[in-house]
Amino acid sequence: MKYFSALLVFVASGAVVAVTSEQQAETNGHDGSRKYRITRLESRGGSNNRGNSINDLGLVSGYTDSPDGTSRRASLWFLGQRLTLRTLGGTNSSVAWPVKNNIGLVVGIAQTNELQPRNATWSCRIFFPEPDNTRYVCLGFAWEFGRMKPLPTLGGDNGFATGANNRRQVVGWAETDVVDDTCEENVQVLQFRAALWDLWRDETHELPPLGTDSSGAATAINDRGQVVGISGDCDQAVGRFTARSAVIWENGVPRKLDDLGGPAWNTPTAINQRGDIVAGFATLPGDDPFNPLLRAVAWTTRTGICPTLPGTNICELGMLRGHLTSQASGVNDRGQIVGTSCPAPPGLCRAFLFENGAMKDLNESKANPFTDQLENAMDVNQFGVITGRAVNTDTRARSAIVMTPTSGSSR
Repeated sequence: MKYFSALLVFVASGAVVAVTSEQQAETNGHDGSRKYRITRLESRGGSNNRGNSINDLGLVSGYTDSPDGTSRRASLWFLGQRLTLRTLGGTNSSVAWPVKNNIGLVVGIAQTNELQPRNATWSCRIFFPEPDNTRYVCLGFAWEFGRMKPLPTLGGDNGFATGANNRRQVVGWAETDVVDDTCEENVQVLQFRAALWDLWRDETHELPPLGTDSSGAATAINDRGQVVGISGDCDQAVGRFTARSAVIWENGVPRKLDDLGGPAWNTPTAINQRGDIVAGFATLPGDDPFNPLLRAVAWTTRTGICPTLPGTNICELGMLRGHLTSQASGVNDRGQIVGTSCPAPPGLCRAFLFENGAMKDLNESKANPFTDQLENAMDVNQFGVITGRAVNTDTRARSAIVMTPTSGSSR
């Protein structure tokens, strides 16, 4: 771990630029003929692994499962090396969202060795495998210089960290000490609020929800300090009615983002550094909140990215042919948006790239022989390099991958 950490510090200091000639060539091209070289990332032997974040230095972070599939660990991949992070004393940890940080700071979630003190399951449960996914208190963590630091809550038991910027500001959500009657019984007890942890100043800030909403969560932050997330009821602490509204906080003040008219699951997942494109998903009027048909969306003030609905700054990105749902996960300053499009079960999802107003199946852009299906595209850096997951259609084993645009393919 010390060598890996030193290598990240060396790179972040500017001594190494982890941008290949192929990645640099890609910055000049936008043609639909672009091809991607697919690289499988090393696992711990388990059959469920994924890259969820990639920064501009090529550092990938995500998770790897144990061979028996009963535990998950946050994992980093850099220059062909894998580093598996520890927990805070419990069974599981993960980097669950795009982090977007180029100074070697990684954030995520990790279980402590403290048993959950209330009859609650918390947000971490859907990001960890059974049997211990709800057993222990879960906190957000910040990892840098080889050390994992737990992030404080807002007075409650649990927390969750999603993203970080280059100013060492981390965002996520955390429980307060208020028992909330909008929480779902036998699932969640305490309300939670969007949180911003300033590591430079060693300060924790609560970001207020909209109006009379009781709870909220922050999902991403850029270097301008713009934060995006959700606002609504306490509910189940996993989207749904907590995501009644998509929001953006500027100078700590929340503002509602446009939606498609759906009653729940209106969720931004990423914001670019320019602050003019936010990616995520939403629902339509009449959608069942308990069985939602999610639609990939973008909020943008930039022309040419996608056709926004009249009088709004939101556009629906659509889905791949024959599919029912889609979600956008990552975005860069060039206007490239990546995500996942899914057919009806038991069909397998497919990774997509949305660019220049059109959605493209990344499975049609492989530059090298790679038989697994590209299932998820979770994040894209400024050089167009994508991370996500591939699935073996026979065994259903899932691998973390990197998709690198090849030199000259975009011309």
